[in-house]
Amino acid sequence: MAAQRPEVKAFFDEASNTFSYVVWDPATRQAAVIDSVLDYDAASGRTRHDSADAMIAFVQAQALTVAWVLDTHVHADHLSASPYVQSRLGGKLAIGEHIRAVQQTFGVVFNTGDAFPRDGSQFNHLFTDGERYRLGEIEAMALHTPGHTPACMTHVIGDAAFVGDTLFMPDYGTARCDFPGGDAGQLYRSIQRIFALPGDTRVFLCHDYKAPGRDEFAHETTIGQERQSNVHVRDGVSEEAFVTMRRTRDATLAVPRLLLPAVQVNMRAGHLPPPEDNGISYLKIPLNAL
Repeated sequence: MAAQRPEVKAFFDEASNTFSYVVWDPATRQAAVIDSVLDYDAASGRTRHDSADAMIAFVQAQALTVAWVLDTHVHADHLSASPYVQSRLGGKLAIGEHIRAVQQTFGVVFNTGDAFPRDGSQFNHLFTDGERYRLGEIEAMALHTPGHTPACMTHVIGDAAFVGDTLFMPDYGTARCDFPGGDAGQLYRSIQRIFALPGDTRVFLCHDYKAPGRDEFAHETTIGQERQSNVHVRDGVSEEAFVTMRRTRDATLAVPRLLLPAVQVNMRAGHLPPPEDNGISYLKIPLNAL
């Protein structure tokens, strides 16, 4: 795949430590919106579109045409604004085909019944592993990189890789693997696939939490930098050592604050649960189930 260089604009939601992206081909102005955030206040149950509106305003100001509205995986830390972005900007709403596994697992957790399709049909497109597509004149490829979740995809768009939660900045490490369907060994092998990309490939991350000693949030690194200095999975770290580290570390981590609301919405492609007879949508919180 030719090393073409898309333009990338990052947007940061500090409430969830999430980076979202607008990426576009400078020649054709065709764009993708990646990992958008729906603002959600857990105490009041209210949603807002401030974060998504900032991305939408940027796309419109730059006269970009959105071809894709992508989620790299079913996020457990924020609600996706993909349907709202699509309603304002168009484009195909897409995720990896293994969304079906997530829907099966969490369909049981939330007792959704037969009314909730578990076939990925809420999305316009389900990417397969290795699938090639284009963003304007720039070649792109979707890689299945599970381990954090079964449905994680890395999107390689020209010389830029959008890795979701698979990797963090080199000084912070890698994603947790203790969610249902997660697997530390699988994550290690997925990261080796990512590490096979050219060393100068730009890597854009979905989250940052400022590693000890670093005062600024960061969202961009390179494959070469990750391979050389990632504190969890740099070159020379074996799969056995990584799995032991990851399992030990994961056992100390708290459940993400928005896991139940986020997964419940995001497995529906960012759509809220259907309104009940009073016109209001409700989120379900399964007690003592996880």
